[in-house]
Amino acid sequence: MHKTELIVALDTHTLKAAERLMEKLEGSVRYFKIGSVLFTAEGPAAVDLVHRRGGKVFLDLKFHDIPNTVKGAVKNAASMGVYSVSLHLSGGAEMIKASADLEKRPKLWGITVLTSLDEHNLFRAGFRCGIAKTVSRLAALGLENGVDGVVCSPLEAARLKKLCDGKLSLVTPGIRPAALGDDQKRAVTPAQARAAGANFIVVGRPIIEAEEPAAAAAAILKELK
Repeated sequence: MHKTELIVALDTHTLKAAERLMEKLEGSVRYFKIGSVLFTAEGPAAVDLVHRRGGKVFLDLKFHDIPNTVKGAVKNAASMGVYSVSLHLSGGAEMIKASADLEKRPKLWGITVLTSLDEHNLFRAGFRCGIAKTVSRLAALGLENGVDGVVCSPLEAARLKKLCDGKLSLVTPGIRPAALGDDQKRAVTPAQARAAGANFIVVGRPIIEAEEPAAAAAAILKELK
């Protein structure tokens, strides 16, 4: 069976907190997600921190703008040496292709439908064809225009694996080792995500908020074997 990598979300507000977490996970986790919270607080220094400690960065800023602006942002991300960046596939073909055509760039992971959205809230946002069709259409758009992977709920992973013929990496947030009452509407366990075909799983709070983050990460990694 394919290998599924763990990406730990550094959803902290300071570099010190991020570094403390990385110290606890040293030797077990290689990939770290830097999102809007840490990046707006600390900027490129957060990327430098991960690289300095030997990790790889998924810069999850979910770019969604006119093609030239997103292309410029992806170029800047490339200059920082990040492993991958995220962009909203709903930004359209031209936006996606402008970044995909860059000669030197990180891996592009396209956002389909946020895992915090259920059918009702997606409908209220103006997407009338439901989660399954919206995710499939956006993933197909990404594949046609050069993305390397898609970010989706594990609930859609198996279908997308087949739809894209294994040509895209599947990156799945919304992973919950145990039932937690939070804002992830479409969450599954690490083992379920792996079985569905996920190449990467993104985990934040179950590790960050654990009394022993290293033990929480180890339990997840055990599920992925």
